[in-house]
Parts: sequence; C-alpha cells; structure tokens
Amino acid sequence: MTIGELGRMMNTERKIGADLRVMKMDGWSRAMWFDETGQTWINPSPNMRSLTQATLYPGIGLLETTNLASDAGPIHLSRSSVLRGWTGRSSRCHLNTAGFPGVRFIPIRFKPNASVFKDEQLGGVNIIVTDRIALNSVRMGIEIAAALRKLYPTEWQVDRYGRLLVNAGVLELIKKGETPENIERSWRPQPLISQRVGHHICFTSNEFG
Repeated sequence: MTIGELGRMMNTERKIGADLRVMKMDGWSRAMWFDETGQTWINPSPNMRSLTQATLYPGIGLLETTNLASDAGPIHLSRSSVLRGWTGRSSRCHLNTAGFPGVRFIPIRFKPNASVFKDEQLGGVNIIVTDRIALNSVRMGIEIAAALRKLYPTEWQVDRYGRLLVNAGVLELIKKGETPENIERSWRPQPLISQRVGHHICFTSNEFG
C-alpha cells in the first residue's frame, strides 16, 4: 500500500476523523519498481543506500536484533549478513544448494562501519540479487534463519529473532528445526473444510481460531 492508502485506511478503520486529502499520482502503477519511476533515490535509512538493499530488507531486517552484523558499504551494494565466527564458505554452500530463486550467496570478509561489531573483522556471505522479480525477500530471510539454526544451534541467538518477527508460532518452528517450506506453509491461509452436522453445515478454518 502507498502512504496515501495507509492514511485513508487508518483514518477510516480507526475512526480518527482527520481532514485527510490524498493527491493521486499520474503515470504510476503499483507494479513499478522505484528505478522505473525516474525519481532520485533518497536513503530512507542511513544503512539503506540502494534499491537492492531495500529489496532485501524485508527478510534481512528481521535478523538485525540477533547476534548478526550487517554492512552496506559502497563496494558491496547488496546487504551482507554475518554471524561472528562463521566461515561463510559452509553457509554459502548451504544457502546456494537450497536453490532459493533470485539470489546467490558468496563468502566475504569485511569490517562493519556501524553496529555492535563495528571495526571487527568478520566472515559471512554477500547476498547478490540475480532476479528481483523471482525473489521473495521474507522467504529468503526464513531460509537464512533456518540455516543459522541448523548450522549454529547454540551460537545464534534464536530467541532474539522474535523481536522483529513478532510471530511466536513461526519462531517456535524455527527453533524446532522445521524446514522453510513447512514454516512458510504455517502462515498461509488454510482452506475451509465443510462438515455436515445434522441439518447444518459447519465451516472450520485455522483463520477463525
């Protein structure tokens, strides 16, 4: 949703009653990427310096409150996620063999210029976007979280992952070592199942609680 759409929704659903006026844009469609608009990129955050980083952020951002470091330096235009002490090579192989669409992973060594690991020499993976249309950033983040849980069951601070994930059920599945496929399936809407009881039809679904 655009900011204007969000504003209208909040104003209506929460009955705020603000005198809200939204100027509609010409020549824009929802399917457009930012670099297709002809507008100049302005960093929405100091560490989000490109459209590539913004594309990866929905998945990578969920990992930021754990003991990972991320760097968005001018050389590595895509975002890097690093766990202190991991070799990067084994993690790269694990993630690449998962066959996740739209990205590939290469091992790197770098020194973050911010965060709790500032100026420390770290090893990890650089995430290269190869097909932004095929990429599902949130699913990629879950893939990485599942890999971290498998490769570093004691070192990675999995409980802190829940601070931005804000989904106790998904966090529990990650802690149990469930596959990314099963984790993603857990948050998808469940189909309605009809049951005939006497002369009545009852519909049950996980969405109804």
